[in-house]
Amino acid sequence: MTLRSLGYSRLAGWFPGLFCGVWVLGLFGASIAQGEEPRGLRLWPELAPGDKGDLPNEIDSTKPTDGLVAGQRVIRLANVQIPTLTIYQPSPENRTGAAVLVCPGGGYNILAMDLEGTETCQWLNSIGVTAALLKYRVPRREGRPPHEAPLQDAQRALNTLRSQAGELGIDPKRIGCLGYSAGGNLCGLLSTRFSKLTYDRIDAVDDLIPRPDFCMLIYPAYLIDSKDRSKLAESFQIPTDAPPMFLTMAQDDPLGCENVLVPAMELNRLKIPFGLHLFPSGGHGYGHRQTGKPSAQWTDQATAWLRERGYLKRD
Repeated sequence: MTLRSLGYSRLAGWFPGLFCGVWVLGLFGASIAQGEEPRGLRLWPELAPGDKGDLPNEIDSTKPTDGLVAGQRVIRLANVQIPTLTIYQPSPENRTGAAVLVCPGGGYNILAMDLEGTETCQWLNSIGVTAALLKYRVPRREGRPPHEAPLQDAQRALNTLRSQAGELGIDPKRIGCLGYSAGGNLCGLLSTRFSKLTYDRIDAVDDLIPRPDFCMLIYPAYLIDSKDRSKLAESFQIPTDAPPMFLTMAQDDPLGCENVLVPAMELNRLKIPFGLHLFPSGGHGYGHRQTGKPSAQWTDQATAWLRERGYLKRD
């Protein structure tokens, strides 16, 4: 099976209209620095499971009144019904063979595609990691749990990456995931619910086990019980064979730093390796941008953790 047979195409083919001009320009700006054009992959051969194809066209829903992050606007992608992966490769001399599935946040309603997506892919490329940006389905589907459709997309995406490891030049045993906020919730679920597919098998890609080899949760959301914040959410239960995790958050995050502290305590109880970094300030939703707050240092800590765990080794 080749990349072409799975549906790779130039990104412009996926995003028609004015929005294409805004977002794809940002994507190609990131790719020029690395010397290789990003490539897009449609995850599902037909409509995604459970969808009807009745959403309006994708749009950047950011309004002039929406706040800036580190002095820059944020692309808030809405109405996603065709989930895709976009592959960002590091320069050939910098490649480590590791890969990371990147899941932007947005409350399962929109996707912060640059703040928590393309900019993270650039950082991962800079440390030699192949980045796969997941555009998963939003907004929440009526009558379904908020995470249900996104988790289907994430499982399919992870298995697709692993099935194409040879052609992408990545190590199938060093494929992790990284998510912010609701995307952190999604990565947490992907890393704990891998024993069973959440959709019916489509092809040989689905014969693989959608378990990440490591997981990075950046100010994750919805991981603790809403009534008893000392407990994990019922939807997020950590099995004994969960992958190693990196968790980080700011103490003044309005979601509550229990979203990393409580999972860390459970990982410790289960003797699953983890790294935990809690910063005194930084709030929520800063992505990879330099806000001047202590939390902006998280990528340095994450890089050190990846290196210490051996994920950045070169063969």
